[in-house]
Formats: sequence, C-alpha cells, structure tokens
Amino acid sequence: MTDTDVRVVTTDAGREDAFAVRKAVFVDEQGVDEELEWDEYDEPDSEAVHFVGYRDDEAVGAARLREYEPGVGKVERVAVLESARGEGWGKQLMETLEAEAREREFGTLVLHAQTSAEGFYHGLDYETTSDVFDEAGIPHVKMEKSL
Repeated sequence: MTDTDVRVVTTDAGREDAFAVRKAVFVDEQGVDEELEWDEYDEPDSEAVHFVGYRDDEAVGAARLREYEPGVGKVERVAVLESARGEGWGKQLMETLEAEAREREFGTLVLHAQTSAEGFYHGLDYETTSDVFDEAGIPHVKMEKSL
C-alpha cells in the first residue's frame, strides 16, 4: 500500500521538498528562468504557506498560498512531478490548500493558471476571469473561486 498525503510545510526540510518539486517542473521541465521562479514569498519569514504532496515520503507535488489582498488568497506554484501526474495529486494539493484558505478566512481564491491547466481548475470550480497573458514565457489566464 502506498502512503500518500499532502502536508502544510512547517520545517526547512519541507520547504526544500517543495522547492525541489518546483525546480523539477518549472525550471527543468518547462524552462522557466530560476530568477523568476524564486521570490520574496519563498523566504523563511514570509507569510506564504507551502504545501507538499508525499508518496511514500517522496515529494511529488507542491503548492503555495499567500494573502493577495484582505480576504483574498492567491494560489501559486502548483506543480506535480511528471512521474506522479494522473494520480490525483493536483486535486489533493488544491483541496488541502483550500481548507487552509478557509481556516485563514479567505472568501475568494485567485490564481494564474497555465492555459494547459485551465481545464483542471475549471473542474475544481474556478472561473476564468481574464484573457490569455504571458507569464515567464508561458501563456496564462487569471482564474478565481469563491469559498
């Protein structure tokens, strides 16, 4: 039996796991410049909350949540390793993230989705609220969901 869970990161080791997944997906696989991938919300003193999905203690997914404006959370850096795609990790990450957002009393979540993932987010009741725009050389749309 496989042990699977998504955890809110509370340790440096957990943050490193999240960063390793993001580097594999965004930098290595998608070619995003490392200078664009890391920002102030990755600093240890940031208010951002990081999430990691683990399969048998191997980090296979990551996501980040931060306050965007009062009452609104921003979902960022959602990534699943290629070897774990199709196993439900994206949905598990988002369900855990949304539960944390409710705990923090966010009434709305916003995100910038790669257009290739727009259908995934539609399946989780997010609505597209913008035209396509470029972010890190990849087409994105803004999406939001009321909690």
